[in-house]
Amino acid sequence: MYAVLETGGKQYRVQEGDVLFVEKLDTNEGETHSFDKVLLVSGDNGVNVGRPYVEGAKVEAKVLDHGKSKKVIVFKYKAKKDYRRKQGHRQPYTKIQIEKING
Repeated sequence: MYAVLETGGKQYRVQEGDVLFVEKLDTNEGETHSFDKVLLVSGDNGVNVGRPYVEGAKVEAKVLDHGKSKKVIVFKYKAKKDYRRKQGHRQPYTKIQIEKING
């Protein structure tokens, strides 16, 4: 059984037991987060595709950790104009583990 869910403007194909990194969620570590924006659910009785979301489908995940990804350097410059700007960015993330797919 697998599902496709949407969070943080991205779509993820998940199965029970999967561990993945998503955009930061407002859920504390150790708590359970429920995703209700489920686009597709595949199970024993076939594939159920939503329009745009599957009604009554939920994916429950346990929040394992919060953190920041590696630093990305943003460097802007204009040729021959002596314009240079260097900036770093670290995107926050939440590490989750998929526990249950209801649908």
